[in-house]
Amino acid sequence: MLIDCERCGVRGSACRDCVITVVLGVGPGTLELDETEQGALAVLAEGGLVPPLRLAPAVNG
Repeated sequence: MLIDCERCGVRGSACRDCVITVVLGVGPGTLELDETEQGALAVLAEGGLVPPLRLAPAVNG
């Protein structure tokens, strides 16, 4: 999974409640998460320890 906050369709309005903002802070660039990391974040979110990933890829066009 590649997470590019610059291309997120809900950047700004959903950043405050996104796990990427909580864990890493908002910054330029792309973040790559492998399956193990994705699973770990999902477990943390399901347990209410961090907010879920709010990434919504922007639609071009």
